Amino acid sequence: MRLAKYLAGQGVASRRKSEELIAEGRVSVNGNIIKEQGFKIDPLQDKVEVDGHMLQTADKVYLLLYKPAGYISSVSDPWGRPVVTDLIKEEKNRRIYPVGRLDLDTEGLLLMTNDGDFANIIIHPRYKMDKKYEALVQGKVTKDAIKQLQKGILLEDGMTAPAGVHVLKHSSDKTLLEVIIHEGRKRQVRRMLEAVGHPVIHLKRTEVGFLTLKGLKDGEYRYLNSQEVKKLIMISQNTPNP
Repeated sequence: MRLAKYLAGQGVASRRKSEELIAEGRVSVNGNIIKEQGFKIDPLQDKVEVDGHMLQTADKVYLLLYKPAGYISSVSDPWGRPVVTDLIKEEKNRRIYPVGRLDLDTEGLLLMTNDGDFANIIIHPRYKMDKKYEALVQGKVTKDAIKQLQKGILLEDGMTAPAGVHVLKHSSDKTLLEVIIHEGRKRQVRRMLEAVGHPVIHLKRTEVGFLTLKGLKDGEYRYLNSQEVKKLIMISQNTPNP
């Protein structure tokens, strides 16, 4: 395993920051300072220290948060806006971070962890982990618009993968849609819907994989159990290679 990946997985810092720690000569393996970015270690055999402190195997944390609108999906914000870690009172002494992002004005299911490998399984498109949204949009959505979304939409950063789209209800000037994607581009659902002429009024993520918001209120969270974590990993392992 690459040293930077190990540090990130242990919750020391992000992958990028871990690379900076290595470059600064602050990390040693078996008593030797390592500055090589591609250096590989055996996590079960090698002794890793950061600033002279031996790393212990960190307890892995997996949280499911019902993110309210108005919170940034980050661990800090330079403008002082509320961030999702403000809501996790029990984990102030451990570095946890959101798995992917929900926009400031989007609410719903957001996973948080200190396990970098787990986070990658959830957010990387190749694992095709479904994310389900309820989107209230302007206008009455036509069958033609739905077909466009189901085939894929050409956005400024490329063609989207086909989405699952269903009308839940509609009126003369609004439509409530269920949208299922497995990518995680910035503001993707909003951009897709705007591209077919239906700007989003309100957006909520309701599911990730088999996980739902059941039993949680806005701003509440719960810990995932080991069976849930294992099931998510199994889903990713059973995903066919593209």
